[in-house]
Amino acid sequence: MCYGRCARCIGHSLVWLAILCIVANIVLYFPNGETKYASENHLSRFVWFFSGIVGGGLLMFLPAFVFIGLEEDDCCGCCGHDNCGKRCAMFSSVLAALIGVAGSGYCVIVAALGLAEGPQCLNSSGQWNYTFANTDGQYLLDTSTWSQCIEPRHVVEWNVSLFSILLALGGIEFILCLIQVINGVMGGICGYCCSRQQRYDC
Repeated sequence: MCYGRCARCIGHSLVWLAILCIVANIVLYFPNGETKYASENHLSRFVWFFSGIVGGGLLMFLPAFVFIGLEEDDCCGCCGHDNCGKRCAMFSSVLAALIGVAGSGYCVIVAALGLAEGPQCLNSSGQWNYTFANTDGQYLLDTSTWSQCIEPRHVVEWNVSLFSILLALGGIEFILCLIQVINGVMGGICGYCCSRQQRYDC
């Protein structure tokens, strides 16, 4: 198996995961498809941390495109060694993967905090607050309490679903980037491809 092909596969996966993270984060701004809650600042504060847009989204494009580029044969040859450039590229992909780890980790942490605190909503007392902030996330297991949020309608389901999606997507990105860290180190140490018989075409 070629380490470059493995990295390219991870890169393509990260692109789609990043796009999904961006979409999920954007949708969080519009409960029930309405814009007034965002303009009136009645959204969860963790929505404004841009974890899906920046951490799991835009920041992931850098490692993704680096990984995809490893399959290209434009980094060969240095110091008289044909495969030196490719090994250096694999080692550099480790740095890109670490950036991906940081971005996806940020996405996971913010999504988890958003789930634990719950949404900002209008309660039965007519006040906008974080109704479930003091439940330590236990409200997630007791759906009967979700009706305490009167407005926006079904905002608890909205937040739980989308933050859970961001948590899952960020977790997958985190795992893929960790795999590339290992893949990049192995590729740099062992050579671009693990087969001794495979030639490096420059």
